[in-house]
Amino acid sequence: MALRHFLTLKDLNKEELVQIIERAITLKKNHKHGDIYEPLKNRVLALIFEKSSTRTRVSFESGMAQFGGSSLFLSPRDTQLGRGEPIEDSAKVLSRMVDAVTIRTFEHSKLESFAANSSVPVINALTDDYHPCQLLADMQTYHEFRGSIEGKKVVWVGDGNNMCNSFINAAELLEFNLVIASPEGYDPSQHLLEASKERVKIIRDPKQAILGADLVVTDVWASMGQEEEQKQREEAFRQYQVSPELMALAKSDALFMHCLPAHRGEEISHDMLDHPTSVVWDEAENRLHAQKALLEFLLCNA
Repeated sequence: MALRHFLTLKDLNKEELVQIIERAITLKKNHKHGDIYEPLKNRVLALIFEKSSTRTRVSFESGMAQFGGSSLFLSPRDTQLGRGEPIEDSAKVLSRMVDAVTIRTFEHSKLESFAANSSVPVINALTDDYHPCQLLADMQTYHEFRGSIEGKKVVWVGDGNNMCNSFINAAELLEFNLVIASPEGYDPSQHLLEASKERVKIIRDPKQAILGADLVVTDVWASMGQEEEQKQREEAFRQYQVSPELMALAKSDALFMHCLPAHRGEEISHDMLDHPTSVVWDEAENRLHAQKALLEFLLCNA
């Protein structure tokens, strides 16, 4: 297989995305059984993180260890990138020393520049525009609990951020219907909305939007880099908190997801993460298994 990057979900076709989801479920079961499987023995993953992380870093490092490989964590303090070395130069050098590179950064264009100059797979561990690795875990989680998501109604409540953009990509690929409940001025990418208008629509009223939902998803109101907008956003999103009362308007078997970290009392009520509809902890765990399936796909021609 030719060199492949994973910068957005659209770098996969539907069949490949389903394959990775199903493989993640199998890898999870095997891991629970205590099976040893080391397809990446002696392989190295570089982790370049300009944004802080818990789940993303731990899941990639644990995944590489479980696969028999190793990882190198590189913060801006640890590389010449943090001192102004051109992205193109760093990509050409690092990709001669490691087997894959995972990048968590701000501008999506930085990730694209690195990938364009890399001779090994580059994985998007989050940019301001997209968070595709989280969507792998989310789709795996839905599949585990409810089967295929095709034709289902998914409702995104809150900011039209990088997670929302990736849900738009997922709706196209996996053919589910996405309703976005966000206040005026906080919509996701307009070009994504236009390109996906057959699958995606906006309903401003969260109570109206959530009617008949199979899956309800939200995220923090102020993402990393938007902290100075916190008060303004709290006012704008005041009516968009997901609570058991709001979830009661969805289908009786609807699931609730949040990519974490969560701000209890803001985008969710204090009791929402532990509500019977919540699969948040499974969703978080599945970052490990979904990313292992992705690494195997990119590095083992699986």
